[in-house]
Amino acid sequence: MPWYVGRGAKRKVDAVMEAEPEEKKNKREEAKQDEDDQGQRVIIEHWSECVLCLYRTFIPVALLAAQPELRVVLNPQKPRRNSFEVTLVEGSKEVVLWTGIKKGPPRKLKFPDPVEVVTALDDALKSK
Repeated sequence: MPWYVGRGAKRKVDAVMEAEPEEKKNKREEAKQDEDDQGQRVIIEHWSECVLCLYRTFIPVALLAAQPELRVVLNPQKPRRNSFEVTLVEGSKEVVLWTGIKKGPPRKLKFPDPVEVVTALDDALKSK
């Protein structure tokens, strides 16, 4: 018998083995939704293939320095192409603090100064 059997030889997986990971995924998703529903958080959406990605590191640090109780989340979903956007989320209410989607060229205009984002955050928190 040759060492290579052919393309038709596949292993069969038990139905129980397949069901366990789905249950774990559902539990993780429920826990994540519960976590997302409570408290204020700032979502930073950025396209990761950009040349000026250095800016994305300064903004979370500045936001946490200004408001240490906030959670900062980077790209919770797949970001849009050429995007950079900072959003404050509390429950189901969203406030866009800064968006660079329709700005530029030059490319540098698509990214905010951290001071601008912090002042926008303070204004949004005061208006509530």
